[in-house]
Amino acid sequence: MEPSGYADGFAREHLPEESDWPDFRFDLPSIQYPNRLNAASELLEGAIAKGWGDRVAVYSNARTLTYAELNAEANRLAHVLVDDLGLVTGERVLIHGGNTLDLIIAWYGCLKAGGIAVMTMPLLREPELTKIVEKAQIQLALCAAPLKAEVEACAAKETSLTRVALLGSDQEIGQLMADKPTDFTACDTAADDVALLAFTSGTTGEPKACSHFHRSVLAMADTFGAMLDLKEGDINAGTPPFAFTFGLGAFVVFPARAGTAVALPDKPGFEALCEAIQSFGVTHTFTAPTGYRALIGLKPSYDFSSLKGGVSAGEHLPEATWRAWQDATGIELVDGIGATEMIHIFISATGRDIRPGATGRAVPGYEACVLDDAGKPVPDGEIGHLAVRGPTGCLYLSDERQKTYVENGWNITGDLYRRDGQGYFWYVSRADDLIVASGYNIAGPEVEQALLMHDAVAECAVVGQPCEERGTIVAAHVVLKQPMLAGTEMAKELQDFVKLTIAPYKYPRAVHFTDALPKTQTGKIQRFRLRS
Repeated sequence: MEPSGYADGFAREHLPEESDWPDFRFDLPSIQYPNRLNAASELLEGAIAKGWGDRVAVYSNARTLTYAELNAEANRLAHVLVDDLGLVTGERVLIHGGNTLDLIIAWYGCLKAGGIAVMTMPLLREPELTKIVEKAQIQLALCAAPLKAEVEACAAKETSLTRVALLGSDQEIGQLMADKPTDFTACDTAADDVALLAFTSGTTGEPKACSHFHRSVLAMADTFGAMLDLKEGDINAGTPPFAFTFGLGAFVVFPARAGTAVALPDKPGFEALCEAIQSFGVTHTFTAPTGYRALIGLKPSYDFSSLKGGVSAGEHLPEATWRAWQDATGIELVDGIGATEMIHIFISATGRDIRPGATGRAVPGYEACVLDDAGKPVPDGEIGHLAVRGPTGCLYLSDERQKTYVENGWNITGDLYRRDGQGYFWYVSRADDLIVASGYNIAGPEVEQALLMHDAVAECAVVGQPCEERGTIVAAHVVLKQPMLAGTEMAKELQDFVKLTIAPYKYPRAVHFTDALPKTQTGKIQRFRLRS
């Protein structure tokens, strides 16, 4: 590794042994980076150097900033971190808040000052924050004022967190920024210095901290981000939190790399996203499949005429949802699979390469294959474990689970896939979502896809349910567009519909109607809660 630019060596010291690292590959000229690199400086000052300083970087109802103005604000905050808050380079900094301009400024300022950004989901409570603080040994937190209670409760316990500073123009950090210079010399970081720790969004067990280098931040923009071919005047918006690397890429990194803009909704939720689309002329949306289904229902009340593209990620995009969005808007959604461990999307397809129902092919710069239980490639058409490698990869901070995620240099994502003869990857299920019923292997997402083709179904999730007679049966948890139709007649209608759509043995023997499905903050359906 290149000599670190950090005085605090905690992050490097707690990376996995290099023998357990994935096989990093930099086969494209666009992802071959210099040894010394600060991602924040490269993104912001790079945008200005390209003549984009006067372009709008961020639209919001509170403030609109150009790239030159955003860079100046980030520099002021970097000065506050170093001069007033005593940041030591290499120190981990908790950044806690919603998708706001203050959070974008904090992220850039942190990286410029040589901090390691640890962005966290805004709805996390003290016990969850405490686990993150202790794992990353965080001493300093930058927090949105409305969310200070949980962070201050974490600091009040016997944790490493000793300093909480509040974000906002009328708060401590904003007041300190007011008199700071607008220029700042970014920390001389190595390309393989850790820039951020992204914690997995799962809600069971101990959180995993995924370490990502400065070069990895740029790589997600120069691989999948480049596929989107964003142009001057394009505006991204969506629902994923910045703490979810899907959102960090879509709303912070990709726009800066392309000289385009992000529009920030005033609050979470799909109605707020619709308002942002209408108010700011958003061109590209980013959300999960459940989000697109919600937007279809809201579309009649809003003006979506500015939209020309969209990306779906977070979980598998059913073909029925893809076609419903195309029917509603004329837009062909870009599907993609990514992982917190990989920082962003590594299999996708855009434009004429899109095959509805397929995730896509390996993003340029990445290599993917399907392996059997012994780690050997399976023939095209057969189901196996998805494996991927490229310029980014899994580096858990002090975690034995590294040995499970990385095998023989490949990142094993935990997804079951099949690849066809044209190199397209087709999702089957999460490895733990495969249902074995009466000796048959049944993929829950395939049954979900069939159910979603029925006009009465708004959304659904399919899991295995214990059964004394059969061991396990297929159970569907269904949200109806008209809840009053729930009952035995609708259950039988859905069962018969599935039998006519896919192999009859895959039909759900149990149908449970519900008002809502349990989801994570990033929109993923929590199937483990349905199984339990």
